[in-house]
Amino acid sequence: MPRSAEFDIVVYGASGFTGRLVAEYVAQRYGVGGDLKWAMAGRDEAKLAQVRDEIGAPAETPLIVADTDDAASLKAMVGRARAVITTVGPYQLYGEPLVAACVAAGADYLDLCGEPAWMRLMIDRYDAQARETGARILFSCGFDSIPFELGVWFLQETARASLGGTVPRVLGRVRKMQGGFSGGTAASLKATMAAAAQDPGVMELLRDPFALTPGFSGPKQPHGMAPAFDEPLDAWAAPFVMAAINTRNVHRSNALLDHAYGQGFVYDEMISTGPGEQGEAIAKAIATAPSPLAGEGGPKPGEGPSKTDRENGFYDILFLGLAEDGRQVRVAVAGDRDPGYGSTSRMIAETAVCLLHDDAGVRGGLWTPAAALGRPLIDRLVTNAGLTFEVESA
Repeated sequence: MPRSAEFDIVVYGASGFTGRLVAEYVAQRYGVGGDLKWAMAGRDEAKLAQVRDEIGAPAETPLIVADTDDAASLKAMVGRARAVITTVGPYQLYGEPLVAACVAAGADYLDLCGEPAWMRLMIDRYDAQARETGARILFSCGFDSIPFELGVWFLQETARASLGGTVPRVLGRVRKMQGGFSGGTAASLKATMAAAAQDPGVMELLRDPFALTPGFSGPKQPHGMAPAFDEPLDAWAAPFVMAAINTRNVHRSNALLDHAYGQGFVYDEMISTGPGEQGEAIAKAIATAPSPLAGEGGPKPGEGPSKTDRENGFYDILFLGLAEDGRQVRVAVAGDRDPGYGSTSRMIAETAVCLLHDDAGVRGGLWTPAAALGRPLIDRLVTNAGLTFEVESA
């Protein structure tokens, strides 16, 4: 029985940079007063009103004042919502009170988290209770990790149709990408590194490719931290900064799907840099360059690229599946916006709408988007969010 509430979706953090983009997308796509009932929420009503006016949302768009440090305000906000989208991170600093409130109320929760140690802590603390209350908790509903999670899901479905079964080995290779990572992503990485410096257990989790599958550890996985030559692609590959979270979410999806990809499933992600000496040189240059998320020069939380830069961004990811008998299957996932902002804001909004309205029969618990929603979410992202999922010939 679906939870009934005043609003289908509340966008929490709507006055922040990414939250504003989510609210703007929802306003443009779904309006106010239609089939989707939604509201904007944050700490400062005046700022919310300013953002509402600047993004062109109707003046009657409801505004809710809530603060992570005020448990009563979070409880009141959650009580009015079927689902809460939160862009207020780093989640290890600000996320748990809202997770707890949603789980207690049986409300759905969606975020953009890329912090595996915190996500594991939330799984351990709240999964059992969420199963009881019916709350569906979905982490990582943006560029980390929806295109990668759904890319592997789509590849495995393609393998079933073309090869007669899933494949035990998948390579995820970013072929093209233009656009930056968000200031929130950079802040999350810094918070994670600070937590690891204080607690050796955090670093142990960060090193574990099965950190998000409590009770299960699969085979050894490629670490992807050094340049490598991909023989099946005849091309070099370089480390990809988002692999540390994406690979964990892919393995969690497999576990949540009763190991549909197999208990011996092996997966890694890298940047494809091309063949020959030039490809090798590029891979080595990327491997030795400072992380785009490290240092003080990147975007701060609340900052981000211009509208033009967001709209001119894109990404293209190849997924190569290798069967035990040598046969291959290839699929590609692409997006027509900057990955960290333009595409991410659309993905999390459509994931929330899909969870509420596409009747996927998802029970309570802590989920990944791919395991929870699969094909219905792919269909929504293709129709509304500028993503494509295509089968490629070998």
